[in-house]
Amino acid sequence: MSKTWFDRRTYRRQWRTEELVDAKRSTGARVSLVIPAVDEADTIGDVVGRIHDAFVGEAALVDELVVVDGASTDDTARIAREAGARVHALADIRPDLGVRPGKGEALWKAQFVTDGDLLVFVDADLTEWDVHFVTGLLGPLLTDPGVALVKGFYDRPYRAGGADEPFGGGRVTELVARPLLALDRPALGQVIQPLAGEWAVRRAVFETLRVPVGYGVDLAALIDVHDRLGLDAVAQVDLGRRAHSHQRLQDLGPMSVQLMAAVRSRSGGPSPSDRVLLRQFRGGDAAAWDVDLRERPPAREVVR
Repeated sequence: MSKTWFDRRTYRRQWRTEELVDAKRSTGARVSLVIPAVDEADTIGDVVGRIHDAFVGEAALVDELVVVDGASTDDTARIAREAGARVHALADIRPDLGVRPGKGEALWKAQFVTDGDLLVFVDADLTEWDVHFVTGLLGPLLTDPGVALVKGFYDRPYRAGGADEPFGGGRVTELVARPLLALDRPALGQVIQPLAGEWAVRRAVFETLRVPVGYGVDLAALIDVHDRLGLDAVAQVDLGRRAHSHQRLQDLGPMSVQLMAAVRSRSGGPSPSDRVLLRQFRGGDAAAWDVDLRERPPAREVVR
Protein backbone atom coordinates (compact mmCIF):
# COMPACT_ATOMS: atom_id res chain seq x y z
CA MET A 1 0.00 0.00 0.00
CA SER A 2 1.40 3.40 -0.95
CA LYS A 3 2.11 5.95 1.72
CA THR A 4 -0.45 8.67 2.30
CA TRP A 5 0.34 12.33 2.99
CA PHE A 6 -0.46 11.57 6.62
CA ASP A 7 2.39 9.05 6.73
CA ARG A 8 4.88 11.27 4.97
CA ARG A 9 4.28 14.44 6.92
CA THR A 10 3.36 13.25 10.40
CA TYR A 11 6.26 13.17 12.83
CA ARG A 12 6.28 11.26 16.09
CA ARG A 13 10.00 11.53 16.77
CA GLN A 14 11.75 13.86 19.18
CA TRP A 15 14.49 16.19 17.98
CA ARG A 16 17.46 16.86 20.23
CA THR A 17 18.24 20.53 20.80
CA GLU A 18 21.85 20.05 19.68
CA GLU A 19 20.69 18.46 16.42
CA LEU A 20 18.45 21.41 15.63
CA VAL A 21 21.07 23.99 16.61
CA ASP A 22 23.43 22.36 14.09
CA ALA A 23 20.70 22.39 11.43
CA LYS A 24 19.89 26.02 12.22
CA ARG A 25 23.55 26.97 11.94
CA SER A 26 23.90 25.22 8.58
CA THR A 27 20.88 27.05 7.13
CA GLY A 28 21.67 30.43 8.70
CA ALA A 29 18.03 30.75 9.81
CA ARG A 30 16.92 32.89 12.72
CA VAL A 31 14.07 31.77 14.97
CA SER A 32 11.49 34.02 16.60
CA LEU A 33 9.12 32.50 19.17
CA VAL A 34 5.97 34.54 19.75
CA ILE A 35 3.45 34.16 22.59
CA PRO A 36 0.20 36.16 22.33
CA ALA A 37 -1.23 36.84 25.78
CA VAL A 38 -4.11 38.61 27.50
CA ASP A 39 -4.52 38.29 31.27
CA GLU A 40 -2.48 35.09 31.61
CA ALA A 41 -0.56 35.98 34.78
CA ASP A 42 -1.15 32.51 36.24
CA THR A 43 0.66 30.67 33.44
CA ILE A 44 2.81 33.09 31.43
CA GLY A 45 5.79 32.94 33.80
CA ASP A 46 6.04 29.16 33.50
CA VAL A 47 5.68 29.18 29.71
CA VAL A 48 8.20 31.96 29.12
CA GLY A 49 10.63 30.90 31.82
CA ARG A 50 10.95 27.29 30.71
CA ILE A 51 11.36 28.21 27.05
CA HIS A 52 13.93 30.85 27.92
CA ASP A 53 15.96 28.50 30.11
CA ALA A 54 15.91 25.71 27.54
CA PHE A 55 16.48 27.53 24.26
CA VAL A 56 17.60 31.16 24.65
CA GLY A 57 21.18 32.13 25.30
CA GLU A 58 23.67 29.30 25.46
CA ALA A 59 21.44 26.81 23.61
CA ALA A 60 21.03 29.37 20.81
CA LEU A 61 17.98 27.69 19.26
CA VAL A 62 15.60 30.62 19.78
CA ASP A 63 16.95 34.05 18.82
CA GLU A 64 13.93 36.09 19.93
CA LEU A 65 11.41 35.25 22.65
CA VAL A 66 8.57 37.75 22.32
CA VAL A 67 5.29 38.21 24.16
CA VAL A 68 2.65 40.37 22.48
CA ASP A 69 0.43 41.62 25.29
CA GLY A 70 -3.11 42.47 24.23
CA ALA A 71 -3.96 45.04 26.91
CA SER A 72 -3.78 42.75 29.94
CA THR A 73 -5.26 44.12 33.15
CA ASP A 74 -3.20 41.84 35.38
CA ASP A 75 0.57 41.31 35.75
CA THR A 76 1.04 39.34 32.53
CA ALA A 77 3.47 41.82 30.96
CA ARG A 78 5.62 42.22 34.08
CA ILE A 79 5.82 38.49 34.76
CA ALA A 80 6.68 37.72 31.13
CA ARG A 81 9.43 40.34 31.13
CA GLU A 82 10.93 39.06 34.36
CA ALA A 83 10.85 35.50 33.01
CA GLY A 84 12.99 36.52 30.04
CA ALA A 85 10.70 37.64 27.23
CA ARG A 86 10.79 40.86 25.27
CA VAL A 87 7.29 42.24 25.77
CA HIS A 88 5.43 44.44 23.30
CA ALA A 89 2.05 45.99 24.00
CA LEU A 90 -0.21 45.26 21.05
CA ALA A 91 -1.32 48.90 20.81
CA ASP A 92 2.30 50.09 20.63
CA ILE A 93 3.20 47.99 17.57
CA ARG A 94 2.72 50.08 14.44
CA PRO A 95 0.15 52.40 16.01
CA ASP A 96 -0.25 54.00 12.59
CA LEU A 97 -2.07 50.82 11.53
CA GLY A 98 -4.55 51.00 14.39
CA VAL A 99 -5.26 48.14 16.77
CA ARG A 100 -7.89 45.44 16.67
CA PRO A 101 -8.21 43.17 19.71
CA GLY A 102 -7.66 39.51 18.95
CA LYS A 103 -5.19 36.67 18.73
CA GLY A 104 -4.76 37.03 14.98
CA GLU A 105 -3.96 40.70 15.37
CA ALA A 106 -1.18 39.81 17.82
CA LEU A 107 0.37 37.26 15.45
CA TRP A 108 0.06 39.62 12.48
CA LYS A 109 1.65 42.54 14.30
CA ALA A 110 4.41 40.30 15.67
CA GLN A 111 5.83 40.32 12.16
CA PHE A 112 6.75 43.98 12.64
CA VAL A 113 8.74 43.46 15.86
CA THR A 114 10.58 40.24 15.00
CA ASP A 115 13.09 39.33 12.33
CA GLY A 116 13.23 35.52 12.45
CA ASP A 117 13.09 33.49 9.26
CA LEU A 118 11.05 30.92 11.19
CA LEU A 119 8.13 31.99 13.39
CA VAL A 120 6.99 29.72 16.22
CA PHE A 121 3.69 30.45 17.97
CA VAL A 122 2.86 29.10 21.43
CA ASP A 123 -0.24 29.87 23.50
CA ALA A 124 0.19 31.52 26.90
CA ASP A 125 -2.34 29.48 28.89
CA LEU A 126 -0.62 26.08 28.86
CA THR A 127 -0.84 24.06 32.08
CA GLU A 128 0.32 20.60 30.97
CA TRP A 129 3.11 20.80 28.41
CA ASP A 130 6.87 20.57 28.01
CA VAL A 131 9.63 22.34 26.15
CA HIS A 132 9.77 19.63 23.49
CA PHE A 133 6.85 21.56 21.97
CA VAL A 134 9.46 23.99 20.61
CA THR A 135 11.87 21.41 19.19
CA GLY A 136 8.95 19.47 17.74
CA LEU A 137 7.61 22.48 15.85
CA LEU A 138 11.04 23.53 14.60
CA GLY A 139 12.23 20.06 13.60
CA PRO A 140 10.48 19.76 10.22
CA LEU A 141 11.22 23.37 9.24
CA LEU A 142 14.93 23.05 10.00
CA THR A 143 15.42 19.63 8.43
CA ASP A 144 13.04 19.66 5.44
CA PRO A 145 13.07 22.66 3.07
CA GLY A 146 9.79 21.47 1.53
CA VAL A 147 7.84 22.12 4.73
CA ALA A 148 6.27 25.58 5.09
CA LEU A 149 3.88 25.09 8.03
CA VAL A 150 4.01 22.79 11.06
CA LYS A 151 0.99 22.09 13.26
CA GLY A 152 1.28 20.42 16.63
CA PHE A 153 -1.14 17.74 17.77
CA TYR A 154 -1.71 16.22 21.19
CA ASP A 155 -4.18 14.62 23.57
CA ARG A 156 -6.39 17.31 25.07
CA PRO A 157 -8.06 16.66 28.44
CA TYR A 158 -11.09 18.62 29.59
CA ARG A 159 -11.31 19.60 33.25
CA ALA A 160 -13.97 21.96 34.55
CA GLY A 161 -15.83 21.73 37.82
CA GLY A 162 -16.24 18.03 38.53
CA ALA A 163 -15.64 16.97 34.92
CA ASP A 164 -12.39 15.20 34.09
CA GLU A 165 -12.38 13.76 30.59
CA PRO A 166 -8.93 12.70 29.32
CA PHE A 167 -9.87 13.29 25.66
CA GLY A 168 -12.72 15.76 26.10
CA GLY A 169 -10.91 18.95 25.10
CA GLY A 170 -11.17 20.68 21.75
CA ARG A 171 -14.92 21.33 21.69
CA VAL A 172 -14.70 23.93 18.93
CA THR A 173 -12.36 21.69 16.95
CA GLU A 174 -14.77 18.75 16.97
CA LEU A 175 -18.03 20.67 16.60
CA VAL A 176 -16.98 23.46 14.22
CA ALA A 177 -13.54 23.21 12.63
CA ARG A 178 -13.56 19.55 11.66
CA PRO A 179 -17.08 19.62 10.13
CA LEU A 180 -16.16 22.76 8.18
CA LEU A 181 -13.04 21.11 6.76
CA ALA A 182 -15.02 17.99 5.88
CA LEU A 183 -17.29 20.16 3.74
CA ASP A 184 -14.81 22.62 2.24
CA ARG A 185 -11.29 21.11 2.48
CA PRO A 186 -11.72 17.34 2.92
CA ALA A 187 -7.99 16.71 2.41
CA LEU A 188 -7.31 18.71 5.58
CA GLY A 189 -9.45 16.26 7.53
CA GLN A 190 -6.17 14.42 8.09
CA VAL A 191 -4.92 17.26 10.29
CA ILE A 192 -5.39 16.09 13.85
CA GLN A 193 -5.49 19.52 15.54
CA PRO A 194 -6.43 22.11 12.90
CA LEU A 195 -6.92 24.76 15.60
CA ALA A 196 -3.70 24.04 17.47
CA GLY A 197 -2.25 27.24 18.93
CA GLU A 198 1.20 25.67 18.76
CA TRP A 199 2.40 25.97 15.19
CA ALA A 200 5.35 27.26 13.20
CA VAL A 201 5.71 28.78 9.76
CA ARG A 202 8.31 30.25 7.45
CA ARG A 203 8.15 34.04 7.53
CA ALA A 204 8.46 34.16 3.74
CA VAL A 205 5.13 32.32 3.60
CA PHE A 206 3.27 33.91 6.52
CA GLU A 207 3.98 37.45 5.33
CA THR A 208 2.07 36.70 2.10
CA LEU A 209 -1.13 35.59 3.87
CA ARG A 210 -4.21 37.52 4.91
CA VAL A 211 -4.66 37.20 8.67
CA PRO A 212 -8.03 37.22 10.49
CA VAL A 213 -7.73 39.42 13.56
CA GLY A 214 -9.49 36.96 15.85
CA TYR A 215 -9.48 33.22 16.51
CA GLY A 216 -9.66 32.34 12.83
CA VAL A 217 -5.92 32.89 12.40
CA ASP A 218 -4.80 29.31 13.13
CA LEU A 219 -7.27 27.71 10.73
CA ALA A 220 -6.86 30.38 8.04
CA ALA A 221 -3.09 29.87 7.90
CA LEU A 222 -3.55 26.11 7.50
CA ILE A 223 -6.07 26.53 4.67
CA ASP A 224 -4.02 29.18 2.88
CA VAL A 225 -0.80 27.18 2.94
CA HIS A 226 -2.66 24.11 1.71
CA ASP A 227 -4.34 26.05 -1.10
CA ARG A 228 -1.14 27.74 -2.27
CA LEU A 229 1.53 25.13 -1.71
CA GLY A 230 -0.31 21.83 -1.38
CA LEU A 231 -0.49 19.20 1.32
CA ASP A 232 3.20 18.36 1.14
CA ALA A 233 4.02 21.82 2.48
CA VAL A 234 2.16 21.03 5.72
CA ALA A 235 3.59 18.84 8.48
CA GLN A 236 2.15 17.85 11.84
CA VAL A 237 4.06 16.77 14.91
CA ASP A 238 2.98 14.68 17.88
CA LEU A 239 3.61 16.81 20.98
CA GLY A 240 2.09 14.33 23.41
CA ARG A 241 -0.32 16.07 25.76
CA ARG A 242 -1.56 19.61 26.14
CA ALA A 243 -3.86 21.14 28.73
CA HIS A 244 -5.03 24.71 29.19
CA SER A 245 -7.74 26.75 30.83
CA HIS A 246 -11.22 26.25 29.35
CA GLN A 247 -13.71 28.91 28.40
CA ARG A 248 -17.41 28.90 29.17
CA LEU A 249 -19.67 27.39 26.53
CA GLN A 250 -21.16 30.80 25.67
CA ASP A 251 -17.69 32.22 25.04
CA LEU A 252 -17.12 29.63 22.32
CA GLY A 253 -19.88 31.13 20.16
CA PRO A 254 -17.89 34.17 18.96
CA MET A 255 -14.87 31.95 18.33
CA SER A 256 -16.98 29.67 16.18
CA VAL A 257 -18.35 32.58 14.15
CA GLN A 258 -14.81 33.76 13.44
CA LEU A 259 -13.79 30.28 12.28
CA MET A 260 -16.78 30.01 9.98
CA ALA A 261 -16.08 33.43 8.52
CA ALA A 262 -12.43 32.56 7.84
CA VAL A 263 -13.43 29.40 5.96
CA ARG A 264 -16.25 31.13 4.08
CA SER A 265 -13.96 33.92 2.88
CA ARG A 266 -11.61 31.28 1.44
CA SER A 267 -14.26 29.16 -0.25
CA GLY A 268 -15.33 31.36 -3.13
CA GLY A 269 -18.58 32.49 -1.57
CA PRO A 270 -19.63 36.04 -0.70
CA SER A 271 -17.31 37.70 1.80
CA PRO A 272 -18.80 38.06 5.28
CA SER A 273 -19.39 41.47 6.79
CA ASP A 274 -16.65 43.10 8.83
CA ARG A 275 -18.67 42.53 11.98
CA VAL A 276 -21.72 40.50 12.94
CA LEU A 277 -23.96 40.50 15.99
CA LEU A 278 -24.24 37.08 17.63
CA ARG A 279 -27.18 36.63 19.99
CA GLN A 280 -27.21 33.83 22.55
CA PHE A 281 -29.82 32.88 25.11
CA ARG A 282 -29.61 31.10 28.43
CA GLY A 283 -32.90 30.70 30.18
CA GLY A 284 -34.53 34.09 30.19
CA ASP A 285 -31.26 35.96 29.82
CA ALA A 286 -29.93 37.17 26.49
CA ALA A 287 -26.38 38.11 25.50
CA ALA A 288 -25.17 39.83 22.34
CA TRP A 289 -21.63 39.67 20.99
CA ASP A 290 -20.20 42.11 18.46
CA VAL A 291 -17.90 39.70 16.60
CA ASP A 292 -15.01 41.17 14.61
CA LEU A 293 -14.51 39.32 11.30
CA ARG A 294 -11.97 41.67 9.71
CA GLU A 295 -8.73 40.44 8.22
CA ARG A 296 -5.36 42.12 7.93
CA PRO A 297 -3.63 42.26 4.53
CA PRO A 298 -0.40 40.33 3.93
CA ALA A 299 2.34 41.95 5.99
CA ARG A 300 4.54 42.07 2.91
CA GLU A 301 2.10 44.56 1.36
CA VAL A 302 2.14 46.95 4.32
CA VAL A 303 4.35 50.02 3.94
CA ARG A 304 7.18 49.77 6.45
